[in-house]
Amino acid sequence: MEVVFLGTSSMVPTKDRNQSGVFVSYGSEGILLDCGEGIQRQLKIAGISLTKLTKILITHWHGDHVLGLPGVVQTLGSLGYTGRLRVYGPKGTAQRFELMKKAFVFEENIEMEVTDIGKRVFFEGSGFSLEALPLEHTTECLGFAIVENDKRKIQMDAVRKLGLPEGPLVGELQEGKSVKWKGRQISPDEVSYVSKGRKLAYITDTALCNNAVELARDADMLICEATYAEDLEEKAEAYRHLTSRQAGLIANRANAKKLVLTHFSQRYKTTHDVEEGAKTVFDNIICAKDFMRMRV
Repeated sequence: MEVVFLGTSSMVPTKDRNQSGVFVSYGSEGILLDCGEGIQRQLKIAGISLTKLTKILITHWHGDHVLGLPGVVQTLGSLGYTGRLRVYGPKGTAQRFELMKKAFVFEENIEMEVTDIGKRVFFEGSGFSLEALPLEHTTECLGFAIVENDKRKIQMDAVRKLGLPEGPLVGELQEGKSVKWKGRQISPDEVSYVSKGRKLAYITDTALCNNAVELARDADMLICEATYAEDLEEKAEAYRHLTSRQAGLIANRANAKKLVLTHFSQRYKTTHDVEEGAKTVFDNIICAKDFMRMRV
């Protein structure tokens, strides 16, 4: 998975930070996590074609997370987009999407599917699944996780030692099936091992809650809001947001491997104080910047 940060500010964009948006490339999938104002321009600057989009995951319907949607849909139509765009979000997303289309002049010339998420695992593909859990914000809000399927990897030295020919039998072993060779039953565990799939978690906007920890459990990368530094904990509580230290606590309790902080208040000229707060409870921290690229 390659992750490109398209917007790392909170409600108000700054000259250096756009509103929320993260693009995840995985195989043939282009997954956009939130779609703040100006996302089209951010994609262009990042060198990512809009037509690579296959899915948009909306955490909630506050403007800084969805104001880019009308432009994205209209531009895809003008580009002759031939894919099927799937949009997922919290309860009410399908209805809000229809209202959005009524507010603008839309030519419905692309194939779309808009879904209100009603269960934890809401998409299962050949290589990965998508998960969501409700968070605690001032409106219906979800956190997301992209979970790669576990993969069985063949140990070719063990295969050769048994004299197995490369081909269908090895393929069956890789699928986790036992095979017979020269009168002997060979189990997958004799010649292969299971490689744990990678996990990317995305949590914004929320107060500190159990579901945030659960969604981030054992994540290889946790992207988490850190709207405020620790000295503004009361403000964070009032607006149902996280301080950077609370983001660090989520990563710590979830046993995440890496924490990437984002969704910073426009009041911060640098992220020094934000980062220092998180480091009091978690070590492996990076503060995201617009157009930063990372691999999970």
